[in-house]
Amino acid sequence: MLNHMIHVPVSILCFTANFLLIREIHVANVASTGFCQPPTSAGGQQHESHGDLRSLSSSLFIIILHFLYEIMAVHGPVVKIHPVVLASIVDSYERRNEGATRVIGTLLGTTDKHSVEVTNCFSVPHNESEDEVAVDMEFAKNMYELHKKVSPSEVIIGWYATGYDITEHSVLIHEYYSREAPNPIHLTVDTALQSNKMNIRAYVSSQMGVPGKTVGVMFTPLTVKYVYYDTERIGVELLQRTRASPSRTNGLTTDLAQVASAAGRVQEMLTTVLSYIEDILSGKVMADNSVGRFLMDLVNKVPKITAEDFESMLNSNINDLLMVTYLANLTQAQIALNEKLVVL
Repeated sequence: MLNHMIHVPVSILCFTANFLLIREIHVANVASTGFCQPPTSAGGQQHESHGDLRSLSSSLFIIILHFLYEIMAVHGPVVKIHPVVLASIVDSYERRNEGATRVIGTLLGTTDKHSVEVTNCFSVPHNESEDEVAVDMEFAKNMYELHKKVSPSEVIIGWYATGYDITEHSVLIHEYYSREAPNPIHLTVDTALQSNKMNIRAYVSSQMGVPGKTVGVMFTPLTVKYVYYDTERIGVELLQRTRASPSRTNGLTTDLAQVASAAGRVQEMLTTVLSYIEDILSGKVMADNSVGRFLMDLVNKVPKITAEDFESMLNSNINDLLMVTYLANLTQAQIALNEKLVVL
């Protein structure tokens, strides 16, 4: 996929690799940062000749890699993440074993030609040290089989890890997921809030290096977007309201309060739209054709109905709702009464 996605940056990369090879620069340990190390002799000492040339070549190579990152991030697939995935990742991090620095897990979702949608995930037990990493692959397979029984449409699309950087162990874990899914994505979630916010990044990997020499893996960033279902939006809004609470808690509101809140938000949005239109008509703001098309679509979607007909329809729906509520309460009371009579 990546070879068909970009052609010019790959040519530049090949030119740069040949440029480094002519000057006896060996590509080594190319991972998430894409850094190149100078060659070493048999005794482990670095060559000191042509130091300035090697430094210039390495700097040029890094510049080309960063340019390649930006190009592929623009033209690569878009990663769409649902809120339930982020909540599950944070929950698994809070419940991690004592002494564990990060948690990993499997990402589930769907893919198409232009995007990857992450709709679910589950954590995978693992042990990690400076020298080795051990992942419970059998647990991951069993969990995926259970998920397929509930949501057959969700497939393995990659894996996640908490933390800010991509480590050497990430390459090994990514190699396993490459056997489970074609071109898997790697999602990193900065649960430590190193930059005072939770950075969320997605990557795809591709092999690179000089033919016949060291071959490494390059993780290329992708564009990340956040999407949600209507049911998820209700939960997200409830969580946002806890920010204004001193105790960081908030209870569920009644149906009538939710209707009133939704009507208030609609009124605020209509006020914003009317203010924007008035500014355009008065010449304070330049007209935007794209915004005008969106407003035209919005107006066309509003049904043409008189105020009297709308009031009659609304009252009829309210009466139906009240009737259903009354029948539900009557049925509940009848069941409770029947249970007490059976006991007697």
